[in-house]
Amino acid sequence: MAVGLGPLPTLHPVPGFELGIASAGIKRPGRRDVVVMRCAEGSHVAGVTTTNAFCAAPVIVTRERMQGAVRYLLTNTGNANAGTGEPGLVAAHRTTARLAELAGVAEAQVLPFSTGVIGEPLPVEKIEAALPAALADLSPDNWAAAASGIMTTDTLPKGASRQFQHDGVTVTVTGISKGAGMIRPNMATMLGYIATDAKVAPNVLQDLVRDAANKSFNRITIDGDTSTNDCCMLIATGQAALPEIERAEGALFGALKAAVLEVFMELAQAIVRDGEGATKFVTVEVNGGAAAQECLDVGYAVAHSPLIKTALFASDPNWGRILAAVGRAGVADLDVSKIDVFLGDVCIASRGGRFSGYTEEQGAAVMAEAEIRIRIELGRGQFSETIWTTDLSHEYVKINAEYRT
Repeated sequence: MAVGLGPLPTLHPVPGFELGIASAGIKRPGRRDVVVMRCAEGSHVAGVTTTNAFCAAPVIVTRERMQGAVRYLLTNTGNANAGTGEPGLVAAHRTTARLAELAGVAEAQVLPFSTGVIGEPLPVEKIEAALPAALADLSPDNWAAAASGIMTTDTLPKGASRQFQHDGVTVTVTGISKGAGMIRPNMATMLGYIATDAKVAPNVLQDLVRDAANKSFNRITIDGDTSTNDCCMLIATGQAALPEIERAEGALFGALKAAVLEVFMELAQAIVRDGEGATKFVTVEVNGGAAAQECLDVGYAVAHSPLIKTALFASDPNWGRILAAVGRAGVADLDVSKIDVFLGDVCIASRGGRFSGYTEEQGAAVMAEAEIRIRIELGRGQFSETIWTTDLSHEYVKINAEYRT
């Protein structure tokens, strides 16, 4: 059940960027599970990748190559090519070498991405067999099909798009992402691809993707697990008839940054809304911290608590669980007498205990909603952070218990 997530919005084509989808049948016969993306010559590519030490083979290869002259991105679903050691690296190189051969580019210009089951050998031959069809399918209008092509346990495809005018020229930012479980990215999402036709210098592009990911994908969690395969890529094709953005300043950069952040935020929140088994979309807002990190520590303590997440699923305003999570978040010298906790606009706790005007009926009414805000006022300073998460349902357990069967 996707909470408040409907059909894909209009995904505007990005000049200089094409997508092609084909079926390799990796996990299910007939499934369109291979996506090839082509960047115009001269494009710049930047990205952020997982912090998991057991990172997948394609992540290792992508890290080595993404600072170069990238022309193609190759994605497969159904198999993560993670936990596969040296054979996994060989397999990743084989698939990119074959695509490079078919496309007439150097192998170093192809970035690989994989998502799916960890620990199983990559079916190289199936992927290689699907590449000609994916190349033949390349089109700037294939964003929606590609959004479906990169899905695993997602129930709906995820995409976002923005356009703005600068000096009479239209600039486009369009992106897709996938992810529904094993989500606490620590950098980005499981897989995300955002492209713009703006001209952006490589160092500015890298700073932009890092900043946007930190404010969006790095503020979501479904189950607290950081994937082995997380990658989020930002591509600037440079096809818009505007000067190159060489510094993080000026009106053009400001407009681009705003559009990029909106797309990143929409994609990140779509992942939470489509979280495995989710019935609630939950915003955890922590204000009044002495530092940003302690706000994040408190927010994640609440967002990761299985006791809170199951209470959310049951629509049970068991506010004591929230206080317990705040108290164990590790904030030094935390004065609980200064903390106020709210469910929506309802104050549930103040001065270290239950708020005098609170009633169980008020809390139950908020918890019955599909979208819930938990607000925590620490009373220690001026810092604030917001995290988005889900409840924890029977369906989440079922999906992950049966993932390989």
